[in-house]
Amino acid sequence: MDSSQKRRVRSGPTPELPLSDDRSGWARHLGVSRAAVDLVVDSEVVDLHVDSFIWARLFGYDLLKRHGQGPLGARWMSQADLPRLRQAGVGSAVWIITTNPWRRRRNRLRALVANYRRLLDTLCHPESGTEVVTNYREYLAARATGKHAAFIGLQGANALSDAASPSAFPLEQLLLVTLVHLTNSDIGTTSSPLHLGRDRGLLTRGRALIQELEAQGTLVDLAHASPRLFWDVVAMHAPARPLIVSHTGLSGVTPHWRNLDDRQLRAIAESGGVAGLLFHGPFLGDPHWGGSVRSVARHLVHGIKTVGAQHLCLGSDWDGLIATPLDMPTCLELPCLVQALLDEGIDEVSIEWILGKSVLRLLALARP
Repeated sequence: MDSSQKRRVRSGPTPELPLSDDRSGWARHLGVSRAAVDLVVDSEVVDLHVDSFIWARLFGYDLLKRHGQGPLGARWMSQADLPRLRQAGVGSAVWIITTNPWRRRRNRLRALVANYRRLLDTLCHPESGTEVVTNYREYLAARATGKHAAFIGLQGANALSDAASPSAFPLEQLLLVTLVHLTNSDIGTTSSPLHLGRDRGLLTRGRALIQELEAQGTLVDLAHASPRLFWDVVAMHAPARPLIVSHTGLSGVTPHWRNLDDRQLRAIAESGGVAGLLFHGPFLGDPHWGGSVRSVARHLVHGIKTVGAQHLCLGSDWDGLIATPLDMPTCLELPCLVQALLDEGIDEVSIEWILGKSVLRLLALARP
């Protein structure tokens, strides 16, 4: 099998049966080795950032329904849903509630509670094959029964900016909270070009919120953080608590405002945390319409050389308005990424860490 065959996702219908029931057929369909499929099926696969709920909120995208790639060919959306994630062998994911930064302050907490309940109702539906979990023990119990273990996270802590939020919202039910998203807030400054003005770093309300989050065992997520905000948090957070970046690229491969540099990546690893690699082509050095799974692999290889595979994981950002690789448009093509890592000479043990073991190590320590 030559490299072009391995890289080309073949057209045609995807099998309705679980893909793990026909590993050789799945490998042939994707043009990858049986070893790549075996690694996905035999590993505990955990994705630290799935954003599909945003389309459920905006357009009624049914997370319980098995979708195709849609009219845009899985550009920006229609990349994941519960049936396809389970079919692809993704045993666990962090399902993200993304904050609307332009919502009026007095309505933010009310909207968060409503969205949390809506997502919870979906994930707890009898036909979802899913169990909502908050810690490592609950994760193990859900997986022992063959269910998808769903954690919940919040992107944009401005929804918690109100001083009453911690007492009005169950922070302990959230695995992670991203402090900022694409805009500034009274938490701190974003890395986005939309930050408007100087980098003010972590603000007073942000310091109080971090203390509240860590007291509840909720992971502080530094995705989207400005450089000053990032280092302010590193300096003041509880030393015993790991820091994470749920979805990012690496500036050591592709310099970009959205990516972590090597010094930041080492700081995450030194805290005992993990960094999840996202699949958005422009952040990884690819054109918007022409990304390749090899670019994701290059970022992961650089991360392995810098901090080791035990501090890297999947943070796909499925359905987060991203342009996925042409040869990995949806979650069903995950073995293509494994094949790219194998082609780069990455050993199977390291790949197992990236697919899920690194997050499970973190959970066992930080949320037993």
